[in-house]
Amino acid sequence: MKSSSNIRGILQPNTAVHPVMLSGRQLEHRDTEAVIIGGMVLDIHATPSIHANPGTTTPGKVYYVQGGVARNVAECMSKLGAKPYMISALGFDMAGNLLLEQWKTAGLSTEGILKNKDIETPVVCNIFDVNGEVAAGVASVEALEKYLTPDWILRYKSTLLSAPVLMVDANLSGPSLETSCKMAADTGCPVWFEPVTFASPNEDELIALANALSGSDEFRPLKENHKKDDLSAGSLFQILKPAVLVLLEKGIKVVLVTVGSNGVFLCSKGGPSCFKTLVAKTNRSGFSGQLYKAVVQNFPPNCYSGFSELDRSNRLFAVHLPSLPASVVRLTGAGDCLVGGTLASICAGLDIMQSVSVGIAVAKAAVEVEANVPSSFSLAAIADDAKSVFCHAKVLFHQSML
Repeated sequence: MKSSSNIRGILQPNTAVHPVMLSGRQLEHRDTEAVIIGGMVLDIHATPSIHANPGTTTPGKVYYVQGGVARNVAECMSKLGAKPYMISALGFDMAGNLLLEQWKTAGLSTEGILKNKDIETPVVCNIFDVNGEVAAGVASVEALEKYLTPDWILRYKSTLLSAPVLMVDANLSGPSLETSCKMAADTGCPVWFEPVTFASPNEDELIALANALSGSDEFRPLKENHKKDDLSAGSLFQILKPAVLVLLEKGIKVVLVTVGSNGVFLCSKGGPSCFKTLVAKTNRSGFSGQLYKAVVQNFPPNCYSGFSELDRSNRLFAVHLPSLPASVVRLTGAGDCLVGGTLASICAGLDIMQSVSVGIAVAKAAVEVEANVPSSFSLAAIADDAKSVFCHAKVLFHQSML
């Protein structure tokens, strides 16, 4: 079972992959919003001020932090102007009350959140080392599988009729995941699934996906053969490319692979045209509209022109988008904020390249604070950082499939 923060295995700051399935659907509703299905979790973060010794207590700080992959993504989106519709489950206990109160304060709908006195709200306790890395953790998240059922999820099928995208947290049970994706298919809604359509397994899960899809055991975790931090982006891509190609050749349209300090690989089957805007008509009012305008106006037309000569169908194509320097405080929210920033940008009407650039900028802001999601974002800083990422993008690979 996955959970929030570093142990969730979902878009961690280490290598991760996000297969993306694009839809040609054209939306006519002005007030469309993303739908998020998954966990709302209370994270307990314990950080020692000195090196801990086994068998004894250690001085330090303990924080209660709103967490859960889906909840983190939704909160991040809300602070970037989106109003995601959350489908989840909470109990009437201390953890549930804290999470629900914060959700209401943010002005987000609680209609899709199942609330029941018998539910034990999911809680994850992470113990960090003095460097801010997770040393150990305990997850109590059984309620996600027990109460976030297909029957509860199906009650909200109508919300997908106008949604620009559905994000599904892989903490759900198998039947609930299947139900969510079938709902999306029935309504023509693109899916960001952890880890199937827009998806987020870590490096080991990328290898597992490739092995499962190829029916072999030929792919091995990178750490067995290489020191990732010593590799250039190009060298790292060459190592991961066979596993990525397996996913693309099995029908996934786009694969997004995060590689820590090396940035992100954005890969597609079908050429750069796959990176164009997912949503034709969206709500661009308020902060969401400001985000769209700030990014579009901040990106010069010729900022990156490497796509024009390669924009043909039937091509395998990969672009490297670099990471940004940051004053790292904690890495636990980086992955979820990258997803949240990317999805909020898609919902605002930006294309995939622009959206991932914004996601990287938002992730940078996240690692510079204690919380999983920053209390607020600077629109100007995000636009400037996203421009830097976008303008330094490089084509790594292109190959005709004919």
